[in-house]
Amino acid sequence: MKTLKVETIFFAGIGIFFAVVGLAYGLVTSWEEPVGWVALLLCAGLGFMIAFFLWTAARKLPARPEDDEDGEIHQQEGPYGTFAPYSWWPLWLSLAAAVIFLGVAVGGWVMAFGFIIGAWAVCGWVFEYYLGEHAH
Repeated sequence: MKTLKVETIFFAGIGIFFAVVGLAYGLVTSWEEPVGWVALLLCAGLGFMIAFFLWTAARKLPARPEDDEDGEIHQQEGPYGTFAPYSWWPLWLSLAAAVIFLGVAVGGWVMAFGFIIGAWAVCGWVFEYYLGEHAH
């Protein structure tokens, strides 16, 4: 059986700490003030989620490459994907999202205009590799 790594134990300890403090806070306030104990228990959940991720990642690696002083970067790298060297489509998509959120405050017609811009931007981003300089 493999030993747990230091960071897994650290984040599990954070989760245990927040769980104990959240339960104690709830008992002291007689569960009448829900924001405090819920927030503390959510922090505990975040600590446990990070500990679980680190534990599952540690099980897949025979030895940690970052502990090897002669290690190379490629020993722990994973598939990163293929990205365009430059793209203007994320800018248009973020502007569409801004118009959509503006439409929540102003009116539905502005939101509809934002959805139209967003559909155009998503299509442009998806089909970026089908036309132009970076076509495959």
